[in-house]
Order: sequence, then structure tokens, then C-alpha cells
Amino acid sequence: MENYRKRALELLPELKVLNQYIYDNPELGYEEHLSSKAHIELLENHGFEMELSPLGMETAYVARFRGEKPGLTMAYLAEYDALPGIGHGCGHNLLGTTSIGAALVLKDYVKENGGTVVLFGTPAEETSGAKVAFADEGYFEGVDLAICPHPSDYYFSSGKSLALVPIAFTFTGKTAHAASDPQSGINALDALLLTFNNINALREHIRPSARIHGIVKEGGLAANVVPDRAVGEFYVRTMTLDYMEELLEKVINCAKAGALATGCTMEYEHYEAIYHNMVTNESLSEHYNNVLKEMGIEVCPPRESFGSLDMGNVSQVCPAINPYFGISEHEIPGHTVEFRDATLTDLAMEGMVNTIVAMVKTMVDCNEKPELMASIKEEFDNRKR
Repeated sequence: MENYRKRALELLPELKVLNQYIYDNPELGYEEHLSSKAHIELLENHGFEMELSPLGMETAYVARFRGEKPGLTMAYLAEYDALPGIGHGCGHNLLGTTSIGAALVLKDYVKENGGTVVLFGTPAEETSGAKVAFADEGYFEGVDLAICPHPSDYYFSSGKSLALVPIAFTFTGKTAHAASDPQSGINALDALLLTFNNINALREHIRPSARIHGIVKEGGLAANVVPDRAVGEFYVRTMTLDYMEELLEKVINCAKAGALATGCTMEYEHYEAIYHNMVTNESLSEHYNNVLKEMGIEVCPPRESFGSLDMGNVSQVCPAINPYFGISEHEIPGHTVEFRDATLTDLAMEGMVNTIVAMVKTMVDCNEKPELMASIKEEFDNRKR
């Protein structure tokens, strides 16, 4: 491992400049023009073959370096979008820089020993998640392993996330004067309110890990007019895709019942990307954690999470992990100014180097140990959706 650490430290000045630049130029999802350009220029300078604007996403990229000998196709994922107002409060400046560092170090191994290293530049993690499009369009077909690291206060194992289906219900009724002629109207807002009530009644009978939350997007324009249009937007979250199919049908029935009771018509659509649940490959995760432990780093169990990640879509199509690395000596909540600023500290640089070493050593071991790769693949083939 020391040769990987030595190479990471050689690259550290270059990586620190990149990390600082992305920090200083925060950009929202699909607007990361400066950030993606900085990534691309660095990767091109190190001999990577670049695919620019894949799938029409201007700020996405795919970087590849193929060795002359056969071997695994090993993928890292980079994020670089910021949050409104506070910039890189989720640390994506450091996340992307870490994945680039790992790709550069692994490239040296691949050049001598074979295999392929792929780095996916994935914009808009905080909103619509470019990893979803990459997964849906087959970019991970043929990828043997994928790792996406994430900065945190401490080191945490890769865990789970909930599948998420965004669904919008549009109810159409008929306008009428709400005081002088209400009997001639069909109230679309009532249909939506009944949908909320029906969903609330459903909550008692859903699995404890499931979540349903929604808002009234449109509900009428004037109090004295029976609204003929109402729109509600909902997120439905479940621990597995199999249960999502069951629960989503029940939620749709809640909306159908609201429409039936009021005489409205109802249509629904998925208004944002659908996130699949994160299925951590435990064989891969255990090996990654053991590498960190060999370095004297304590790894905490996964944090309980009821959020959703676009990395989940990747985990459904190839063995994947989403581990967290420490950049602080005390707890710091994410999406804060404090966390943003912690990404520039010496501890953050130490965490980045440790993570680069672990990411590279894990991939190298998988490439060189067929029995390890066999256990990872067997687990993936038998995973629960």
C-alpha cells in the first residue's frame, strides 16, 4: 500500500489546487461548467481518454484509461455540484477530487498490470442525479466494480438508502362560482385533499421504513371559484424496489379514490428521476473496510439513513459501495457552512489520501484475487432488489 500512498502524496499539491478551485466556484446541478472543465483538464493532462457531454449532459463526462493486458473494469464516481446559498456544504468539491486522485493512482497500476479504470463525472447529485441516466442508458454494463466515496465527520461503512419514486397527481374538475352556483362545480382541490387523507389512513399499514410525503403544488387561484385543477407532488420511499411496486400501487389507488369521490379525472406522472435503493455489496465493503483497518483507521457501522441516493441506481447494475471518510475530529452535520469549510483542512487532506489508498488497494486486490471477485459477484447475483 505504501507505493499507492507515495503516489497519492506526489499528486497531493495538484489535488489541493483542484479542491480549492471547486470550493471557490460552487455551481448548482447541471450548471457545473467551471468544475467539470477543471476535472476534464486535469484528467486529460494525465492521459485519460475523455467522453464529453455524454447523454447530452453538458457538465458530465466519462474518463477512461485502458491497460494493454486484460483485467477488471473498475469505476470511480465523482460529484461536484453545490448547494444553494452555502456552496459545497455537502463536500462535493472534496468528493470529486478524491475520486480523481484514486483514478490517477489506479491508472499507474492498470498501465503496468492490465484492466481498465473508468471515472464517471456525475453532475446534479443534489437534485436529479446524473447517475440515474448513466445507469438507465447502460453505461455500467461491463463495469465490474464501482466506488463512490463521500466526506463525512468520521469513517462510516457503506450502508443503505431508500428507493424514491417522485409522483405527481393532477386532478381536473369544473369551475363554478363557489357561493352562487357551487353545485355546478367539480372541486379538484377536494380530490387532492382526499388523496392526502387516504394516504394518511394508509400509513398505519405500511412498513416502518417506508416514507410518503407530499405538497400541494396547485390548489386554485381564488377562494370564490371552485378550483378545476389541483396538483399534488409526492415522494414515495421504500427500502426495496419490490416493496416499492406494492406501495406505489396503493398510493395511486388513494388518488383514484379521491377522484372517484369528487367526480374529477386524475392523471399521474413521475416528475423527477426515480432513485433505486442502495444495495451495498457487503463482500466489497468488508474488504474495503479491512484495508482501512490495516492502515489503523477505525471504521464505524453504517449510519441509519432514510434518504435516497442516485448511487443506488448504480448498485442495482454492478457491485458498488458508497463509503464515508472522516475529515473532522468531532461531529459536524452535513449541508452546513462548518462542513463546507472542513473540506479544506489538513484533516480533510489526510482523509482524502487515506481514502485514495483504500480505493486503489481494494480495486487492485479484486483484480488480482479471483476468489475475492467471485464472492463479490456471487453476492451481487443473489442480492435482494
